[in-house]
Amino acid sequence: MRREKIMNAIRKSLPSKRFEHTLGVTYTAACLAMRYGEDIEKARIAGLLHDAAKYMSSKEKIQTCLKNGLSVSEYEEKNPELLHAKLGAYLAKEEYGVSDPDILSAITWHTTGKPDMTLLEKILYIADYMEPNRDQAPNLPEVRKLAFLDLDECLFLILKDSVSYLASRNIIIDPMTQTTYEYYKALRENQGNIKKGE
Repeated sequence: MRREKIMNAIRKSLPSKRFEHTLGVTYTAACLAMRYGEDIEKARIAGLLHDAAKYMSSKEKIQTCLKNGLSVSEYEEKNPELLHAKLGAYLAKEEYGVSDPDILSAITWHTTGKPDMTLLEKILYIADYMEPNRDQAPNLPEVRKLAFLDLDECLFLILKDSVSYLASRNIIIDPMTQTTYEYYKALRENQGNIKKGE
């Protein structure tokens, strides 16, 4: 399915405010793709489809996953809103005809992140966090500036802020988010040690 058709279909399936967010993510992902040499069209399609499953009910999310062989962790069962990412990738493939594994993976991991993310995965994760309609996340001006200067530093800042925010509110952190944060924290520390030894 071509991007224009995907956009029209997504417009009909999402509330107007969420569609506005989706356009913001699509635009931001395309800008970051231009900056870092990623395929712009892949970034745009990933942006358009990242929240394709956002508005299924919790029950429907769990049932659709189980029916189609998608794993549901104990944490996801208690917090089914997190399933929209992997379900979004499923819908992108099954309903919108997207077969590109890079796009599908970026959609799958746009909420929690994962260790050793690809460039497109980082771009979508960051674009979702900082798109122009967002105004609640901590350190947004710094995040937006850093995104175009050092993608990995930006990714780490978002992960650190997300983990701190959840911890400060006694919200249980998704295990994959925690794992991703620990991975990039260790990577950053190792790079710092290498620079010191130069």
